[in-house]
Amino acid sequence: MPRTLPNIPPPEAQSTNVIVAVRGVNKVYAGGFQALKNVDLDIRRGEIFALLGPNGAGKTTLIGIICGIVKASAGSVVADGHDIARDYRAARASIGLVPQELHTDAFESVWATVSFSRGLFGKPPDPGYIEKILRDLSLWDKRNEKIMALSGGMKRRVLIAKALSHEPSILFLDEPSAGVDVELRHDMWRMVRALRERGTTIILTTHYIEEAEDMADRIGVISKGELIVVEDKAVLMRKLGKKQLTLTLRLPIDELPAGLSHWPLEIAESGLALVYSFDSQTEETGIAELLNALAEHGIEFRDLRSSESSLEDIFVSLVHQPKEASA
Repeated sequence: MPRTLPNIPPPEAQSTNVIVAVRGVNKVYAGGFQALKNVDLDIRRGEIFALLGPNGAGKTTLIGIICGIVKASAGSVVADGHDIARDYRAARASIGLVPQELHTDAFESVWATVSFSRGLFGKPPDPGYIEKILRDLSLWDKRNEKIMALSGGMKRRVLIAKALSHEPSILFLDEPSAGVDVELRHDMWRMVRALRERGTTIILTTHYIEEAEDMADRIGVISKGELIVVEDKAVLMRKLGKKQLTLTLRLPIDELPAGLSHWPLEIAESGLALVYSFDSQTEETGIAELLNALAEHGIEFRDLRSSESSLEDIFVSLVHQPKEASA
């Protein structure tokens, strides 16, 4: 069972807006290790969905199962209307996958390997489309170079070009920014946004949480093989985000007056500051009430500043939350 914020549609919930439907997926490897536990997930058509989780959480296994590369121990996956087990070729043709590593013939040219990937999915030759991909990824000048002669960043660009070669409706990016230069990262995200605008569904895993915060429409967090939250990014930030108001005092205090004991206040900076913590859902009119209460008790402040949790803070709190505490 999900450990918190279960916002996963029931199996009977079917919609033309759902392009990937994962139902009851389990994966147990030889030796008994369970990599995935009863995963249910809907990916909406045309969205950017970020799947976050620590190393070993099951992200790559789940992507492998959806793409038909890894066989699930139980459960089903439907991609763009096709069951990945019963109608593998049609399902796989709708998916482009950018893996973490490049596995291709080192002696092939960039043009040849990208064109070959298109042909693997039964697509007719389209030199104009291949040229556009290579230009978009700043690979056009490298089109005749062999893969073995490329830098690591250029090889990653080739991975993306190969994944896009057959014009998929679903694009998986498995840790696409790991170890790449800033220029490629910016190029890649420009392309991702352009693809989404054209209707392509993007699913990405990433260690760069700030990218998920900037790019994603929805966030899924997986930990120890369990999908523990799936939520719209804005809703997740609002539900689980914490805010703090720090008031720098004119005079230090050693303890709070008894009349302020019910406020979630913490004395900081050797008595020269008060920190007020509250949920993002809390009405911020409470701040005005707090300031009035401080004035009533003769506590004056000379400065105040506010801050709120980032997606990374929320991610860390979810992953490290004790299971029994969130049941």
